Amino acid sequence: MFKLLHSFNAHAAQSLLLVIDIQDKLQPAMQRYEQVKQITLQLAKAADLLAVPTLITQQYKQGLGETDLQLQQQLNQARYFDKTHFSACKEPGFLQQIAAYERPQIIVVGMEAHVCVLQTCLDLLANGYQVFLIADGVSSRNDLHRDLAIAQLRQAGAVISCAESVIFQWAEVANTRLFKSVLEIVK
Repeated sequence: MFKLLHSFNAHAAQSLLLVIDIQDKLQPAMQRYEQVKQITLQLAKAADLLAVPTLITQQYKQGLGETDLQLQQQLNQARYFDKTHFSACKEPGFLQQIAAYERPQIIVVGMEAHVCVLQTCLDLLANGYQVFLIADGVSSRNDLHRDLAIAQLRQAGAVISCAESVIFQWAEVANTRLFKSVLEIVK
């Protein structure tokens, strides 16, 4: 008998979109801020269409400000989690909130790739979650640091992917009205 689904496929019914620290005051320092924001907006729109819940973390809000306003407007159904630890998993209540979604696949975008994204993803992996790191949806102040974080997460067992791949994996089939809406997102 053939197995129909590979475990490296993201499935909408099993996914949670985790947006890590895309905050206003980080914009001037991030190499790829606008790219990460656009990729996150694409994923957010697809998540809304395909009933994928979204959780947004905010690192030290007093110093780094709120989540980007455009993302807040698109992600109006998302839940927020404020943190001061670099790994969100070390904050009281975070792992319980993740567990409450009952979604084993965590689709991750955000910044900084080599700090908060890396540490959170490593701890999510250690807690048994399947992490999909969206390589075109993460940034650091320095591209080398970003690239090293992606390599480290690959070695640790994360699935390294891109937004468009995950969106098409979520959609699964092309001959539906829903797919036409998804196609508009990635164009």
